[in-house]
Amino acid sequence: MGNFESSEVDRIAAEVEQAWLSFQEALGRNRRKYPREEFASFVTAVRRYADLTREAPLVHRGVAGAVHHLTDFLRYERKSVPGEVLYEADRLECVLFLGFDPHFEGDEPPGL
Repeated sequence: MGNFESSEVDRIAAEVEQAWLSFQEALGRNRRKYPREEFASFVTAVRRYADLTREAPLVHRGVAGAVHHLTDFLRYERKSVPGEVLYEADRLECVLFLGFDPHFEGDEPPGL
């Protein structure tokens, strides 16, 4: 990666970390209403990071920490988590760590 690309990746990684902190703060502020807006901002930041680093051999530590076991964290953090939140969390883990999106929408393999 060139310097521009590296600084862009660092900037997006910082956005992911900030979005993660904002989501966690929102979780703590209101126990009755799930912070879907903050979660959506986090998802968007992680997807941008994953798109930008698709070929990179390493993941920023802060990004990896936020996404690693995300689905488990969400399940244990609250008794009731919206299904679409868990679904998106699982997708993020696959996109970031395995390099593919398990939701095919239009890219189904032949025969499915």
